[in-house]
Amino acid sequence: MQQHRIIVLGAGYTGAIAAGRLARRLRPEDVTVTLVNAETDFVERVRMHQLAVGQDLAPRPLDEMFAGTGVELKVARVTGVDVDRKSVAVVDANGTEELAYDTLVYALGSGWNDQGVPGVAEHAHQIAGRPGALRLRERLAQLTAGQPVVVVGGGLTGVEAVTEIAEARPDLDVSLAAHGGLGDWLSPKGSGHLRKVFGRLGITVHEHTAVTGVEADRITTGDRGSVPAAVTVWTTGFAVHPIAKATALEVTDTGRIVVDGTMRSVSHPDVYAVGDAAIANGVGGKPLRMSCASGVPMAWQAADAIAARLTGGKLPDTPLRYFNQCISLGRREGLIQYVTGDDRAVRAALTGRLAAVYKELICKGAAWGVANPVLGPSRRRRVVREQEAAANTGAPVSSPVPTGSPVPTAPVGSTGPGVKASA
Repeated sequence: MQQHRIIVLGAGYTGAIAAGRLARRLRPEDVTVTLVNAETDFVERVRMHQLAVGQDLAPRPLDEMFAGTGVELKVARVTGVDVDRKSVAVVDANGTEELAYDTLVYALGSGWNDQGVPGVAEHAHQIAGRPGALRLRERLAQLTAGQPVVVVGGGLTGVEAVTEIAEARPDLDVSLAAHGGLGDWLSPKGSGHLRKVFGRLGITVHEHTAVTGVEADRITTGDRGSVPAAVTVWTTGFAVHPIAKATALEVTDTGRIVVDGTMRSVSHPDVYAVGDAAIANGVGGKPLRMSCASGVPMAWQAADAIAARLTGGKLPDTPLRYFNQCISLGRREGLIQYVTGDDRAVRAALTGRLAAVYKELICKGAAWGVANPVLGPSRRRRVVREQEAAANTGAPVSSPVPTGSPVPTAPVGSTGPGVKASA
């Protein structure tokens, strides 16, 4: 029979995990799984603040991770997606190429967002990826004692970056500029601990500050004048890869792909989107935030839904929910803020050294899941005939299989995400 062609774009946490999970769910004689990524290594994005201050991260070559798994790795940069022709344009060392697919998993993720503020692109540093973190690392190493560093953005990325810098370089004058209050999304216990750590590390906080411009040696604000900055680190949010917005896919104004509860495009049923590239709803219909905590469960959900639709199995229907937010505050301190299913802080929080160990275990666990893509329980099922799969799941499948293939009975799929987030 003709193999069903699955292409996964992007080998960050979400893409790599989706590809490995698909390889565990489907038989290699029935499908091909191709993972396309611009870099040869897997990048632990949640550790970019560590890389920026001079810590070395262990290399994780993707070809070694996926050797013998049935996943074909293609090192290439994606330049375009034609969802009507069901093809992906890529460029690699050998030139340009078009890859045809039957099912596409879009996991190209996001990069930094300058928010249109003048001077950010020219003068600020970012840690949304490895190249940016390495440039910041080089610049920080050039600073002498007493020089000012300003981190702009009071969210999780900004808090982790500013505490990491202040701990690694106590000789610098480190500050944070936040649009709101410091840790205003946390519980009283969580925000109190955050302020205590900031005080211990000597971090100056400019709260309720709107940054209106960045220059080579300062930031300008709406009502506080200018703040000296030999280095400005910009962490005010992420912008998704622009390729999706250039396609016929239904996307939001910011370019995120609109998906249903199984991470399937609402406009093109052969396309699934996971991680920062997609806009999906969690508990109570609240959109999931851009994070590894959202992206990994989305990848599980998409892979299981694809496998179910191809094999005539049961679609997952457990709502995706949050349990906590894990925040590193340097290498010796941490904060685990427990939250409701829709990500609102509750009173309980874990703080201090134990919280730092907890966060480190979460990071190692996520990397281990990528590095061991086919370990764990697996049951590879046969792909069923298109008509039979459609009857069982309400979803068309592109590739035929032999008439004699067994078809398990299953109800029509529901719309809820099927996994739980642990961080």
